[in-house]
Amino acid sequence: MKAITIIQPWATLIAIGAKQYETRSWPTKHRGEIAIHAGKKIDNEACKEPEIRAALERYGYTVDNLPTGAVVATAKLTNCLKSLDTWTDGYELEGNRLVYSPEYEFGDFTPGRYAWEMSDVKLLNEPISAKGQQRLWNWNEEEVSHE
Repeated sequence: MKAITIIQPWATLIAIGAKQYETRSWPTKHRGEIAIHAGKKIDNEACKEPEIRAALERYGYTVDNLPTGAVVATAKLTNCLKSLDTWTDGYELEGNRLVYSPEYEFGDFTPGRYAWEMSDVKLLNEPISAKGQQRLWNWNEEEVSHE
């Protein structure tokens, strides 16, 4: 299964269904199953933002208990959309897709970047320790147990 390493809290926000898009400076042609790997780094400043803190707390997470160095969820990567424009209330992606708050606060939707759309996200019962890598990489999953 393909995997993507994402720093915290962004990986957990995807895993709990609060974040639909992972934003990157590069596009991908991959579609289908993808493992969400939480890297070892935590963006402590982001965790202080009210929207982010509230979303995490609804699921019992704080900056102190975010899993790192582990696969935390699986998802389907259904689309990769280029960010085209910004306006007062959010961002416009290809295909007339609009991104509003709080989603746009969970990524960098600067025009020219790419929004990887995740669907059918499944939080794992327990994070599975794994060493992450840059870009897309292959994760040899063992038996995966979802909540």
